Order: sequence, then structure tokens, then C-alpha cells
Amino acid sequence: MKYFFSFFLLSMLQFFSSQVTFKIIALPENTPKDAQFFMASSLNNWNPADKSFEFKKDENGNYTLKISKIDEDFEYKITQGSWDFAEGDAQGNASSNRKFSPQTDGNLINLEILSWQKPLEKANTLSPNVSVLSENFNIPQLKTTRKIWIYLPPDYATSGKKYPVVYMEDGQNLFNDATSFSGEWKVDETLNAEYAQKKTDAIVIGIENGGAERLNEYSPWKNSKYGGGKGDLYADFLANTLKPYIDKHYRTLSQPKYTALIGSSMGGLISFYAGVKYPNTFGKLGIFSPSFWFAKQDLIFYLRKNTKKLKNSKIYFYAGLKESDDMVSNIKKAEIELIKQGVPAKNIFTKFNPDGTHSESYWSREFGQSFEWLFENN
Repeated sequence: MKYFFSFFLLSMLQFFSSQVTFKIIALPENTPKDAQFFMASSLNNWNPADKSFEFKKDENGNYTLKISKIDEDFEYKITQGSWDFAEGDAQGNASSNRKFSPQTDGNLINLEILSWQKPLEKANTLSPNVSVLSENFNIPQLKTTRKIWIYLPPDYATSGKKYPVVYMEDGQNLFNDATSFSGEWKVDETLNAEYAQKKTDAIVIGIENGGAERLNEYSPWKNSKYGGGKGDLYADFLANTLKPYIDKHYRTLSQPKYTALIGSSMGGLISFYAGVKYPNTFGKLGIFSPSFWFAKQDLIFYLRKNTKKLKNSKIYFYAGLKESDDMVSNIKKAEIELIKQGVPAKNIFTKFNPDGTHSESYWSREFGQSFEWLFENN
């Protein structure tokens, strides 16, 4: 009986230590009495009204949110369910994102909301050669639809030639500040500059993420805390539905050596998985700050079974040293496994930026270099 009680107590301590509680301890005077509060963060693609991250009011009138503790840093803000009502600084202006680090923060985070601010309207930074391919592109594998953007090289209408194609996740963050909360990758500006310098050009397909379904669709494996499990179907969509459509309707170089997948964070995980599953479709992979922590053991087992097919693939890994503690080690483990299974070391490029963080601004800085390396000697 004593042993059982000790085991039960230890289990409960482990459960509570694996949770983080965010508690709102102060609100602005102009907060509506019936207001609801949400955490928008890099964990949920900055969804300002995600029911999974809604604060609950207890019997004492306190608002708290409990989430499972994860192994990587993340940024967040508190909203009233819309970016029109996000927290601001003491003067009511836009404030910097809050940051959580599992290495330095405890299990209770007290939050003081200084004001509610209405963000400035963001400028449309979309280049003329970017357009919406479809507002509701059918994804039969997942029984849903998704918005798709397409970037065409500046000379597409006049050249008559065929182009490489890059497929990128989180499409709303690639081309336009107006559609991205946390900043865009500047893919169109970068490639237009590459074109002006007579370097490699390409068609880029940006696939909008599924919002609340993002974690589910961007991992083929289930995480007991965060979901997942639909990534295999999503990879099938990329290879068997989207790519054939693009090849049919646009002038493309359809071979694997001219076809890339690029993604960041969870988008990096699914891009890597899809590239390993379909090496004869996607021959180039740009993997930025991948969330390998989400299913790291499953990923390693998967690589051991499938990596021998990747001998002709090129893989570009990028991450920042100011990300989670295991970001670098997880990438190195994947790289070691790739080489062990026969992928030539010259086909893998790994870069760790000393001041890099888990954010679009750093991924944007690296996109041009990754693109040039992936497509050099084509």
C-alpha cells in the first residue's frame, strides 16, 4: 500500500511538472466584462481564437490556461479572439511577442495585460507575379480544400521555357505581410532579385496551412499531447494531386532534380517526411528549424527503413542556436542517420546560425542561400 501511494504521488508530480499554467493576474480597465481570452502563438500558427488555447475562468474569477510543457521555445500574445483586440504595451501601442523557454521559465507564468491595441493595417507586399491559384484547391486525401498561391518567374509569359518548381508549406507566410502575422519570407522579392542577377529561377507553389489542423496535417505520426497523424495523407496530396496538377497546367521541369519541398518548423517536419517518402518526386529538400521533437523516435525509425532511396536527393538543413536546446542535436541525429544509410555527405548542407531564432525573419534571410545551393549545377 505504501509503495502504491508513493508511485501514485510520483506519477501526479510528473503530470503536474509536465504542465505549464499561464495565469492572467491583471487586465486593463476597459476590458469587456464578457471578454474571452486566448493565447495566439507559434505553437498554433498565431491563431487568435484557438479554442484549444482559450483561458478558463475559475471560481475565484481568475483566467488560466494549462498546456503540456514542450521542449522548444515559443513566442505568444494574448488576444480577445481577434487580432483587432490583441494585447499592447502601456501606451496602447503594439507590443513585442512574449517568449516562453522551457529551460528558464517555471510551471506558473503570471501575465499582466497592459492594454488592448488595434494593430496597424499591414501593407500588401505581394509582387505582381504572385497570384492566388485557387481559393479552394481540393485535397481529396483529407476531404478538405486549401488556398494555394503561385509565384511565376518574371519572364514566364514570354520565355516559352520550362522551370523548376518549389513547393512550400505555410503559404500565407511566404509572399505577403498582409497575410502573415509574424512576418513573411519575402520569397517573391528574393527570387525576383535572383532573376535580375541572371541566377536560377523557379515556379513556387505556396500551400496555406490548415490552421487548427496544422499540427495534425504536418505530422504523419501522433504525438500524445499535440495530435498529428494526418501527415501521410498530406504527403500523398503533395505528390499525387498537387504536383500532377501543376505539371499539367504550367511549363515545368517535372523530374525530381528540378522539384523541391521547403518548410519550417512543423512544415519542415512534413517536408522532410514527404521528401523521404517520395524521393522520385521531390529531389530537393529545404528543412528550416524542423520540429523533429514532435516525433523524433518515429522519425529515426522511418529514416532507417527508407533512407536508402535518397542517394540522389539534396537536403539543406537550417536552424538557429537561439532555438530550443534539442533543435541542433535532433538535426545532427537525422544527418548522421542519412549518411549512415548511404546518402552522400556532399548532398547534405547543414547550417546553424548563432543568432537565429524560431521565426520567419531568420528563415527569410536564409531562403535565398538555400535556394541557390539546392539548385546549383542544375
